[in-house]
Amino acid sequence: MAMNVGSGSEGGDPEVMVDVNTTPLIDVMLVLLIMLIITIPIQTNAVKLDLPQGNPPPPPVPPQVVTIDVDFDGAIAWNGEPIPDEASLLSHFATAAAMPDQPEIHLRPNKLADYKYVAHVLADAQRLGMTKLGIVGNEQFMGQN
Repeated sequence: MAMNVGSGSEGGDPEVMVDVNTTPLIDVMLVLLIMLIITIPIQTNAVKLDLPQGNPPPPPVPPQVVTIDVDFDGAIAWNGEPIPDEASLLSHFATAAAMPDQPEIHLRPNKLADYKYVAHVLADAQRLGMTKLGIVGNEQFMGQN
């Protein structure tokens, strides 16, 4: 018994390869792409702006600050000056509210002051037309339960 070992084709001719070798085509394409990138002019984008000329406006004047202290017993001080009665406090608020540029009111209540004293001062200020109110010194109340 004999065994025939071969390539499987009849007649012993080698098989013909039908595939196209694309490696040289890719090389040529890459070279052309690089040349195209090099020869493209660099595009510069410029935006023309007409900026205003002249002096800038002067910086705004910082507002006047009025500090109102409310002590633990309800005593009130306007910029460190004790206020003896309610009428005096109301006159201070009326004078400040009538100013063309109202001062900022910084209310500093004592840690031990009852809220009714602070609320009374805030209500008086609001009733007389004060618009720039703020409570400062809140860090003394942090950490309380």
